[in-house]
Amino acid sequence: MAKLSMEKELNNLAEQLGSLLLARGLSLSLAESCTGGLGAEIITRVAGSSAWFECAVVSYSNASKANLLKVASNTLDKFGAVSEQTAVEMASGVMAMSGSQLSAAVTGIAGPSGGTTAKPVGTVCFAWLGQNQTPRSTTAHFNGSRQEIRQQSAKTLIEGLIALTLSLDL
Repeated sequence: MAKLSMEKELNNLAEQLGSLLLARGLSLSLAESCTGGLGAEIITRVAGSSAWFECAVVSYSNASKANLLKVASNTLDKFGAVSEQTAVEMASGVMAMSGSQLSAAVTGIAGPSGGTTAKPVGTVCFAWLGQNQTPRSTTAHFNGSRQEIRQQSAKTLIEGLIALTLSLDL
């Protein structure tokens, strides 16, 4: 039952996001790591999402973050792949690549392994970026299975995009 409820909530959030972006004439791109494209999958469940969704890049490895999204090697070395700094650079990179007006990025540790004392399983970093805006970023700590962490991450990603879209002065 909880799974169905989460799926319904994710669908509703994606529909809300799509309506906001369409009404404002804005397009969106995503850079995803730990979610493995789940954010894009949820968004593209919305019929007509091609009118406002440009693309998503799944950059799981550090090499792909650097090569595809232009995350600086210094950022990865100093802060790690799971950091708000990396998430901001991922969001900036996918926006530059796609030409969208909004972007978001997510990078984290979905588990069940891979965590450390400093960054335990469930640590997920986010960034949201509007064209000509200062990036927003945050770090969340989720509990649950790998799939539950990925779903909570996708939910937070989309909720942040809704908040960003509502805050834009158009």
